[in-house]
Amino acid sequence: MGSDGMKSHFDIAVIGAGAAGLAAAARLRAEPLDVVLLEARDRVGGRAWTIGPRPGLPLDAGCEWLHSATRNVLAPLVEAKGFTVDRSPAHWQRRSDRVGFSAADAAAFGEAYRAFHARLEAQAATGADAPGSAFLEPGGRWNGLLNATSSWYNGAEWDGVSVLDYAAYDDGATNWRVREGYGAAIAAVAGHVDPVLSCPVEIIDHGASPIRIVTGKGAVTARAAIVAVPTPALAQARIRFAPELPDKIEAAHGLPLGLADKAFLALAEPDAVPAEGHCFGRTDTSATASYHLRPFGRPYIEAYFGGRLAASLEAEGPGALAAFATDQLAAIFGSDIRGTLSPLAETAWAADPWALGSYSHALPGCAGDRARLAAPVSDRLFFAGEATHATFFSTAHGAWESGVRAAEEALSALR
Repeated sequence: MGSDGMKSHFDIAVIGAGAAGLAAAARLRAEPLDVVLLEARDRVGGRAWTIGPRPGLPLDAGCEWLHSATRNVLAPLVEAKGFTVDRSPAHWQRRSDRVGFSAADAAAFGEAYRAFHARLEAQAATGADAPGSAFLEPGGRWNGLLNATSSWYNGAEWDGVSVLDYAAYDDGATNWRVREGYGAAIAAVAGHVDPVLSCPVEIIDHGASPIRIVTGKGAVTARAAIVAVPTPALAQARIRFAPELPDKIEAAHGLPLGLADKAFLALAEPDAVPAEGHCFGRTDTSATASYHLRPFGRPYIEAYFGGRLAASLEAEGPGALAAFATDQLAAIFGSDIRGTLSPLAETAWAADPWALGSYSHALPGCAGDRARLAAPVSDRLFFAGEATHATFFSTAHGAWESGVRAAEEALSALR
């Protein structure tokens, strides 16, 4: 036993209690094995995190949507746990409801969006990779907004996004929400996995037999280990391997975490904006947020920032996202709305030492790095996380599926 009462040897160690690690631990719980789940944070969920700045007002600081919902493995599990799944169309898909965007402009942008994505698909069909920005119309009127949309769903503008990787994403086009919070639902689906919290892993010595894992609470050993941490933890050697794994480090560099941040603004006069409405702050630049007005009819606005804009506002410090959002909303709804808005919460995922970003995108030329990162090492080290999923990357359900996959690989190896 360790000094804190933790056992010192296990069959399988799962490193990271985000959606992938939770899924792996939940799968392994059904087996007659000694399993430990090691988590650097003082909570589970990782980038799936529901916060409650006010009673009865759950807010998803991280992932929020059940993407590809009809094929999302988490959707039925969430409902089975008693959570409420809202199946109404996503606000960004109801273009006719957008505030401050004329029907003519909405139609013109829709046409530009479809034409751009047709060019991306044609390039992907050739099998040759390229940055998505190469297929923007030179001088195109809507290039700024197209880059902004990329920053929201890729976490980066098109110049940093691999066409082949983007085309590999399996978009089911159906997106649902969890009324009580997606992060809270994922933690509930995982159940009692008994994590060891505030226990960052520093070294994984897979040259030893059994594997020796050095943590902030001492060392443990295991017959196998599942590594389910964000790619920057590997790329920046925040977790070190002995012997070194240069192929994994290189793959992690090719799959950086893009950045998406949120600011939540309370509305003292909710009727000032339409319930379940949507608007862009601006349509002529990539330096704009996307606004979800009164989600679930609740009295707040959710502002969504991505890519370089999110990074620059994070760097300004706390309050910068909310101030930027307030200025853009005042430009749309009039200056009187300033007096009705007050900050509820905002995120800073790039500054979070255990995340260092939001979700992975492949750099141009690095589309194959997902398979490289997912590949086991010597049938003793297994890798999970949304960045390792071939088609559902950047999603919570992709992370969950990868955790189950890694658990099955580890079980097969031990058997």
